[in-house]
Amino acid sequence: MRVVERVAGRLARGVRGWMAVGSVVVFGLFTALVLPAQAEAGAFYTVHYAAPDTSVWYSPDELYAAAQAWGEDGRAAYVHARVTFDVIWPLVYGTFLVTTLAWVWARGTVSGSRWRGVCLVPVVAVALDYAENICTATVMARYPARTPVLAELAPFFTAGKWLSVSVSFMLLALGVIIALTARWRARRSRTPQ
Repeated sequence: MRVVERVAGRLARGVRGWMAVGSVVVFGLFTALVLPAQAEAGAFYTVHYAAPDTSVWYSPDELYAAAQAWGEDGRAAYVHARVTFDVIWPLVYGTFLVTTLAWVWARGTVSGSRWRGVCLVPVVAVALDYAENICTATVMARYPARTPVLAELAPFFTAGKWLSVSVSFMLLALGVIIALTARWRARRSRTPQ
């Protein structure tokens, strides 16, 4: 726990406003320009069967059903996307969430607050995203051979990823409210009554 507090404290002191704004810009540009192209690239194989890892939960059988429905070209495209796009995307959203959470919570809490540790929740999301990608890409690459353990673990990594991403965004919204409230109180206390 002390490691988390130390890292969160360093982030709270080290992340500057321009860094948070920069991560917002990169995240926005990536979301506006790259995600649509990636969705379009995957449309040819997901039209018959949606990618299981885009849902919150799926079974190993659904993962294998997607592998069968996509065919060899669809599976190859899926694996290619996992080892190209899906290596960069978690870094983009992870950096956005870590920097904005660190910056916002540093403005809404006192130095040393354990709440500053929330900026590390996206690190969990990114780790789970990579674990999910390894599992699902391996299942697709090996199909029609079965990939026990990885096929069973993939849904848990996916669910954990979506949960930690959702919690990160909720904490960001809460952090903005807390930071704005702290700023309003600070201004009010400096204004003579």
